[in-house]
Amino acid sequence: MTKINFNTAQFLTSAPSLKQCPPEKGAEVAFAGRSNAGKSSAINTLTRNKKLVRTSKTPGCTIQINFFQLQNSPDLRLVDLPGYGYAKVPDAVKQKWQHHLSQYLHERQCLKGLVLAMDIRHPLQDLDTMMINWAVESEMPLHTLLTKSDKISRGAAQNTLLKYRKELADSGLDKFVTAQVFSSETGDGVDELAKQLRMWLQPDDE
Repeated sequence: MTKINFNTAQFLTSAPSLKQCPPEKGAEVAFAGRSNAGKSSAINTLTRNKKLVRTSKTPGCTIQINFFQLQNSPDLRLVDLPGYGYAKVPDAVKQKWQHHLSQYLHERQCLKGLVLAMDIRHPLQDLDTMMINWAVESEMPLHTLLTKSDKISRGAAQNTLLKYRKELADSGLDKFVTAQVFSSETGDGVDELAKQLRMWLQPDDE
């Protein structure tokens, strides 16, 4: 089996809803998060391609489900889900996104795991908690990225991570949810993220 090379990721297609998604073939991992949590930047850092996923200082750029194919493992994909919570769009549009997001998470059979990006300075906002609950209800493995760790000291970042992991344990969610710190600016945590994704996408290799 070819070892996954995330640097080979290339845009495949965009889908406004589950019906328009690529065929249920192979495996994929999806990235979710608030519109200003650094989700798209995390994908670009992972793939070492700053232009792969569009990023913007105006939150809410991702309004469809975007698929990226790994060229050296064509049956494997990374998925960028619509950002939520801060986009300057009408409530009706947000509700539509939420419906499609929920449908994708619950019904997409080739989805092997979900990466949730949360700003380490503002973790566990209401919609983040909702996303975690969706994943748990769907029995979907979830890995949390506490992003923008370069914005605070290393000690503060580790304290936030430990506090978050304790909250997961106290809620009994640590069986389903894992967590790490991450910085797109420094690359801190990218190897840990890649290792987690490989465990989901090619478990036989681990």
